[in-house]
Amino acid sequence: MGRMHADEHAIDTALVRRLVDGRFPRWARSPLIRLASGGTVNAVYRLGTSLTVRLPLTAGGASDIAKERRVLAALGGLPVAVPAVVAVGEPAEGYPWPWAVHRWLDGAPALEGRPAPAHDLAEFVRALRSRRADGPPAYRGKPLALVDRATRRAIDELSRTDEPFDADAALAVWSEALEAPQWTGPPCWVHSDLMPSNLLLRDGRLSGVLDWATAGLGDPACDLIPAWNLLSAATRPAFRDALGADEATWARGRGWALSMAVIQLPYYRHTNPVISANARYVLTELGCRPAPRSATAPRGSSGPAANTTP
Repeated sequence: MGRMHADEHAIDTALVRRLVDGRFPRWARSPLIRLASGGTVNAVYRLGTSLTVRLPLTAGGASDIAKERRVLAALGGLPVAVPAVVAVGEPAEGYPWPWAVHRWLDGAPALEGRPAPAHDLAEFVRALRSRRADGPPAYRGKPLALVDRATRRAIDELSRTDEPFDADAALAVWSEALEAPQWTGPPCWVHSDLMPSNLLLRDGRLSGVLDWATAGLGDPACDLIPAWNLLSAATRPAFRDALGADEATWARGRGWALSMAVIQLPYYRHTNPVISANARYVLTELGCRPAPRSATAPRGSSGPAANTTP
């Protein structure tokens, strides 16, 4: 995978080894392996058998470490495992930001279009919505109108590439989402980045949810995005029914799925094959991209099978 961001800090195994050994000598003899990841915010390494090391790639991701710790401290009793921060490292060895050591969570990242536990996913979303703790505004918990300009700009940019893409269909989905009534209920706890690579599966069940830096309070529609970035047309209705999503919330959820895909694909299509493949899947499921001529399995994951999220 190539360099994703213009301001991305160079991170390699030798640097991470020096950081870990210098700050946490007790782990100096633990093997260190970079994990294959579709993540866009952190480089992720496995440390020994029970830990992961996560290092922000850019200055913008550095603040996520403290925010994620605060969010996870406010939540409890969720039906799946969530990350536990074991330690936080300080800038050193020319690396300019804090970095974190997390407890390893077993499981394989979900893959779009593959069998996925729609009911487990809905149970998790319901449980998260039921939390009553105070929290920060969720990253995608705001009204869709606030990302209208960015989404339309991305649709135009994508239409100018060689990607198979129906801009008119995308604009129709987006307009319908914008016209849907806004959320008028109290803000709900939402994760707001339920990408497949943030969802861990074991034995066909949802076992863990990773990457909580975007979580907080807002419109619950943003946690409907797995309906299009993970599930298929056959399993999507079960997810919707289990959540009791009304037409307006469902339309706003489609809008968030579309916005994420059209913004991600032009930016990552040459540097992050995991994110790009997922964006193409979303656009196909939304009717904004021709389906493949022959039914083929989605791309498989490479490298270790868990904790490979941003």
